[in-house]
Amino acid sequence: MPQERTGSAKAARRRMRKKAAGTEVRRKKEFTYRGFTLDELRAMTLQDVVDLLPARARRSFVRGLDDERLTFLEKLRGNGGEEAVRTHCRDVPILPDFVGKKVAIHNGKEFATVEIKPEMIGHYLGEFAMTRKEVKHSGPGVGATRSSKFMPLK
Repeated sequence: MPQERTGSAKAARRRMRKKAAGTEVRRKKEFTYRGFTLDELRAMTLQDVVDLLPARARRSFVRGLDDERLTFLEKLRGNGGEEAVRTHCRDVPILPDFVGKKVAIHNGKEFATVEIKPEMIGHYLGEFAMTRKEVKHSGPGVGATRSSKFMPLK
C-alpha cells in the first residue's frame, strides 16, 4: 500500500518541480590553485610554484630552507605514498609534489598522520596537527570550592 505524503501544497509543488527537472548528475569541480590545475602545478618548476604561494610561505622558500627541512623534502619526494613520513617540521609549506602522500606531523605529544589533499597547497603542515586538545570537564572534585561542590539531586 503506497504511503501518502502529508504536507503543504507548497511542498507538493516543490516535489513536482524537482521531478520535472530530473536529477542532474553533479560533476565534481576540478581543483585549481590560482587558476592552475594540479597537473600544471606539478609540471612547473619549484620557483614558479613558490611565486604562486601566499607571502608568508613564499618568504620561507626565498630565505632558504635549512638542512632539516631539505632532508624532509627529499624523504617525502622519494616516498611512494604508502608509508607516512614522520617529521617534527611543522613550518614547511605544502607544495603540489606533496599531494597524495602521507605525513606524520608531531604535535608535541604524538605523531598525527595526515594525507595531503590538493586544497592544502600553500598552508603549513602544522595547521593540520593540532597541538591543543579540547577541555572535557567532569563534575566537581578535589580542589573545588565549597559553593561549586553543591550538586542538586535529580
